[in-house]
Amino acid sequence: MKLILASNNPGKLKEMRELLGNADVELLSQRDAGCDFSVEETGETFEENAYLKAAAITAATGEAAVADDSGLMVRALSGAPGVHSARFTGSHEDSDEARNAYLLQKLEGETDRRAKFVSCICCTFPDGTVLRTRGECTGSIALSPRGEHGFGYDPLFLSDDYPGRTMGELTAAEKNAVSHRSRAIAEFVMALARRKGETGC
Repeated sequence: MKLILASNNPGKLKEMRELLGNADVELLSQRDAGCDFSVEETGETFEENAYLKAAAITAATGEAAVADDSGLMVRALSGAPGVHSARFTGSHEDSDEARNAYLLQKLEGETDRRAKFVSCICCTFPDGTVLRTRGECTGSIALSPRGEHGFGYDPLFLSDDYPGRTMGELTAAEKNAVSHRSRAIAEFVMALARRKGETGC
């Protein structure tokens, strides 16, 4: 099955391809599919934004599209950055390092550093079918970035599944075993299999 990922984020594309490796899915970036536009993420939830992105690609190409909208929710910041995780500093163009520095600044002196990563997957099909799944992983925010792996807020996120280690310190295999995206994708793969069984495609 061919799916178009509603993203040009190379880190997300690489991770999604790894997670979908055994699902008999050919995953293309939206640029590979000839979609050189950005979808305005006006939704108030991860689910809404994932749908907006996937639906826009399906409408433009007539092909099935999958989108992941994910982010970090910090308890002390009332769930922020949330759906604004990629533009927490006010700009999509800022680097991961700039966003991490800004998050640490916002949490300066804060003792409650509990947080969770959330991933919502939405897949839209030309026949109007929509598949949705969600995954979460819990942890806390470190006092400073650690690790060279992953992307985004990974160097700051201390995973409950690997006490004392940030997501940035995990290997790709370790991260993919427990991450919010891997959990959402695992549910998505099962949903795809059910659809294939029902429709034969």
